[in-house]
Amino acid sequence: MAQATTALSEAPSASSGSQAGSSSRLMQLCVGYFISYVLTGVLVKYFTGGIRQPKMSELAYLFNNTLSSMLLCVVAVLAMGWVARLAKTSNRLVPFGPFKIPAEAAYIIPSGICTAVVIPTTTLMYSLPISVMVAMVIMRGSVIVISRAVDEIQIRQGILHRRVYHEENIAVVFALLAVATNVLLLPFEEWLYAHGVALPAWTGFKAGAAKGSFEFLHDQTAMTILGSYIVAYMARIYIMNYYKNTRGKGVTLDNRGFFAVEQLSATVTMLIVGTLVVMGPTWFGWSDHRVVEFSQAAHHPDTAALIAGAPYALVAFFSVFIFMFQGRTATFAGLVNRLTSLLAGTTATIVLWALFKQKFPTVQDWVSAGFILVAVWFLTRAEKRRGVEMAALKTARAA
Repeated sequence: MAQATTALSEAPSASSGSQAGSSSRLMQLCVGYFISYVLTGVLVKYFTGGIRQPKMSELAYLFNNTLSSMLLCVVAVLAMGWVARLAKTSNRLVPFGPFKIPAEAAYIIPSGICTAVVIPTTTLMYSLPISVMVAMVIMRGSVIVISRAVDEIQIRQGILHRRVYHEENIAVVFALLAVATNVLLLPFEEWLYAHGVALPAWTGFKAGAAKGSFEFLHDQTAMTILGSYIVAYMARIYIMNYYKNTRGKGVTLDNRGFFAVEQLSATVTMLIVGTLVVMGPTWFGWSDHRVVEFSQAAHHPDTAALIAGAPYALVAFFSVFIFMFQGRTATFAGLVNRLTSLLAGTTATIVLWALFKQKFPTVQDWVSAGFILVAVWFLTRAEKRRGVEMAALKTARAA
């Protein structure tokens, strides 16, 4: 963990050398994110999918994984002195009692609170007694749509002075197709079932798979969780890009300070909320099975599951630095982030199949991977154009 975060320490800085903002630096972050995400995906299935016995529930794993990952992030940013970097790269310092603090803290702290909402909501959705396939498609696709919307909003506000290339817009379409592959194939699946066509198990097609797919729309808890996830993610992506796009003249873009303060804010928020949930059955008499399950996990932490939080901590680092990558639009960075995670998810499935004889990727997974590769091709073209644009801008400034 220490070596990985040390390697990261120069990645997001605009002053860290000639590679800052380059395609090679972006590729390094993507490789780190990909590997960390694959490990995270494999470990989730290992603990909650019945590979390790006794099987751990999603909420129990959520407690252990989240606790260790957020503490590892906090220890890392404090050890490397990243908190102080925000003051060094702030547009201005404002008085706060006897101190002067970066003005940016006023919106980075709320971004951390949004992070504290985003982290557990996916697991919470899985814990509901409903089919969540369509809901998860919405959650995954929303990040892509939000990123494009944030660019449009900030262009109109005069905050973003770059345009979104048409290649990026095309990549958005294929990325959404990749995310929604399972849902898009449901009508075809149902048609086959209605006509008595039985397909081999390896295809991943299951009779009646569409049943109950939209029942979450009538579940108040599910809609609250889904709405919280989308609103929190939109606020966070807007804030990250606001910070990136509003650096004053001569002010260095250094995302390490942003990440450190956001993580501290998220950790404090999750510790407060987590403590209330853990003590809820005792203090308030809460009896919801999810609360009870989470509380029991806190009282009986699993050492192996705590250690498994290390890759997830690295995911947090790489994810933020990709989202905030220098010189790129929110559309581009959001697509890079989501497409990398989608490919990592399919790779994790292959690893689980090879190591633990779990199910092989389905036809839907491979169709999705095909859409991802098309989206990546368009992003590659956009990156080449952006490279030419940035080189021209650098030459103009030097003239």
